[in-house]
Amino acid sequence: MADVIDEDLYQRTKALLEPGEIELNGAIVHTEYGSDEDVQMMQATIDVGDVIATAAGHDPRDCYVHSGNDDPSFSSNQHQGLTLESEEFVWECQQLLRNGTFDIVIYYEASADHEAILEGIADLGFEVSGVRGDEA
Repeated sequence: MADVIDEDLYQRTKALLEPGEIELNGAIVHTEYGSDEDVQMMQATIDVGDVIATAAGHDPRDCYVHSGNDDPSFSSNQHQGLTLESEEFVWECQQLLRNGTFDIVIYYEASADHEAILEGIADLGFEVSGVRGDEA
């Protein structure tokens, strides 16, 4: 396992990846954005989603963000990346305010290039912890 910045959040994220209909991996993206920086937080979410879309074989321009405030079945800080044409799942995340700054807990199909995603998120300037769904 790579260095984990927040063990509790790592374990909670790991629980989200438990076997379901599709195999998932995830990432915890640590930001320095506080509660008053919601525009920057949303842009970070979109940028991370674009990294995931690319690593999953999608053109980010062919994807959109479906947000919690668009759908009563989601919370306000929950978002999904979906393809425009078929509304295929690309990623889903929750933005969590912890200790004064936001973390993005994001998960995606395990078929996407996990290492490329972690590298791409780090290249955006964020600290990131990878979470593999297939590790015990």
